[in-house]
Order: sequence, then C-alpha cells, then structure tokens
Amino acid sequence: MQLTAHTDYALRVLIYLNVNNEKLVTITELADFFGISRNHLVKVVHKLGVKGFIQTVRGKGGGIRLSRPGREISIGSVVREVEGRFQMAECFNPKKQGLCPLEYGCGLTGLLGRAIEQFLQTLDKAALSDISVPAMSAKSVAGLVEPGRDPR
Repeated sequence: MQLTAHTDYALRVLIYLNVNNEKLVTITELADFFGISRNHLVKVVHKLGVKGFIQTVRGKGGGIRLSRPGREISIGSVVREVEGRFQMAECFNPKKQGLCPLEYGCGLTGLLGRAIEQFLQTLDKAALSDISVPAMSAKSVAGLVEPGRDPR
C-alpha cells in the first residue's frame, strides 16, 4: 500500500508546524524547505485547514500553525481525512463492484479490508508529537534535511 503524495506532503507540513510551533509558517517557507511546488502546497494546506488540523492567519505577517497541540493530533485521523478512500484493489471502488467474476466467492476484499483497518489502528496510536522531535528548531531540521531535497 502506498499513500498519495498529497497525504505525504500533509504529514510533512504538520511535522514542520509541530517543530516550529512558536511561529507562523508561510507556504513559501514550506515550499522552499521541502522543494515542493507552492501551488501543490496551497491545496494541501487548504485541505488541512478545512479538516481542522491547522489555522490560517491572513494578511501581512500571516501564515499557518497547528490548530491544537501535536499531542492531540492522531496520525490515523490525518491519514483518514487526507487520504480519503483506501482502494487497494479494484474491488474497493464502488463504481467497479459487480464487475469482477470472482466477487462473490473471493475473500480478498475482506482480507485487505482487515489489513487496512489494522494499519489505521496502528496510526491511531501515534500522535503528531510522537513523530516530531519537539526540541528541534527549523535550523536543526534544515541541518538534517537539505532544503529542496526529499528527506526520504
């Protein structure tokens, strides 16, 4: 299973905001730091705002910040909200149901469904603060990850 780039970027944004919780962060700062398209980050940040994970402050000196402490944000809830449906196989797509000749005699959907649920339950046990190093500053994070390079 692979998460979409949208979810990957959303988690990165939240980690960065958690590490830099003492200040407002701009989308340009995030785009420069991660080497990600600013336009794509606008969409990610918008979704995080709509889903209630971040707050936005408009105007000069504005930016974004977490809407609540990182210890209160479950990684499972972020993945569920941002990723949406988990369609590991064609049979998970409601538009495709009834098209597979094995559908009624196949246990694959149930097995994969249980695996997804176990995956999400594991993520539910982790908070944003668990995957962020709270003592790090943007400068020390920058020392670990060269700006513009994918940290993976």
